[in-house]
Amino acid sequence: MRIMVDANIVVSAILFPNSIIAKLFDHLINNFTLVLSEYTIEEIEDVFNEKFRHRIVEMQEFLRKTPYELFVIKKISSKKYPNIRDIDDLPVLVNAIESKVDIFITGDKDFDEVKINKPKIMKPRNYIEKYM
Repeated sequence: MRIMVDANIVVSAILFPNSIIAKLFDHLINNFTLVLSEYTIEEIEDVFNEKFRHRIVEMQEFLRKTPYELFVIKKISSKKYPNIRDIDDLPVLVNAIESKVDIFITGDKDFDEVKINKPKIMKPRNYIEKYM
């Protein structure tokens, strides 16, 4: 199974290595194929540059050591995509759809009302209950 995670999941796993999110992340990379979009990696780097500059090396090392499939989308076409509450999250949604992953894990409430069959959008808690 191929699973994409939102930037908030990766940031939490880096900042809190003993947390349940870090355990979820470890479970995911040990049992499934992790897919990260170029957009998500840029979001992670932006968060660390803005808020956690003192931990940038830790973030870079984490990403270097983590096995993942990189998904790159050059341009979001004029295709119609589902509505999402925060339009700034549309690139994340488009990457999850276009990468053809099975599951997209996010803690972002803006994805709660998105109605799509694939990928299945899951909160970390739901993933843990179903897969761990």
